Amino acid sequence: MIGYVTLGTNDTARATAFYDALFAAMGGKRVWESERGVAWGTSMQAPSVGVITPFDGRPATVGNGTMVALAVGSRDEVDRLYALAIELGATDEGKPGERFPGFYAAYFRDRDGNKLNFFHMG
Repeated sequence: MIGYVTLGTNDTARATAFYDALFAAMGGKRVWESERGVAWGTSMQAPSVGVITPFDGRPATVGNGTMVALAVGSRDEVDRLYALAIELGATDEGKPGERFPGFYAAYFRDRDGNKLNFFHMG
């Protein structure tokens, strides 16, 4: 159902360096680039996540209550990718752990303050 998600940035170079490393660790690659941003996915036919400067030219801000959840294949992968995000400059918003039976997740904010998580069901 989701085609793509974009996150606002005020520093495209910094954001793309962060996500190049993070999404490469998930098997992703850049699927489109423009003068305003970049998106990563597995193909143009699959959902993607992008960073972009706002179209209206105003500063990017963080949406209160907005979060991007990234599904991964195991609890170990949640742990590994969360640690990588923190190493790349993300801030902790909830260390890896089971939130309810069968739902294991870790929450973080990227270097622009956007909230994301890695999660595994099962």
